[in-house]
Amino acid sequence: MIVEHAELTVEAGRERVFEAVFDKAREVLAEADGFRWTELLRCEERPDRYLLLVGWTSVEAHAVGFRSSERFQRWRALVGPFFAAPPAVEHYRTLGDRFTA
Repeated sequence: MIVEHAELTVEAGRERVFEAVFDKAREVLAEADGFRWTELLRCEERPDRYLLLVGWTSVEAHAVGFRSSERFQRWRALVGPFFAAPPAVEHYRTLGDRFTA
């Protein structure tokens, strides 16, 4: 599995509205081929910063399949207006099961 790691910076003062809209955007992500899960985290030290994690079956499922689809256009139309800067996106390969205690 591949995990998309996206650092998002939202315009100051729009964080709560972004979070509400993201619930709708999450549904669009869930429709994508190769999508597995998603999680949105908000930074404690910098409340305008978020970490978006998305599980995909492959880099291609995200970078080619989703990004070239109409779903991406819908997703970006929902969340894009909140971005203060372009997201920084990288892909990570899982190396085993998540460890929990």
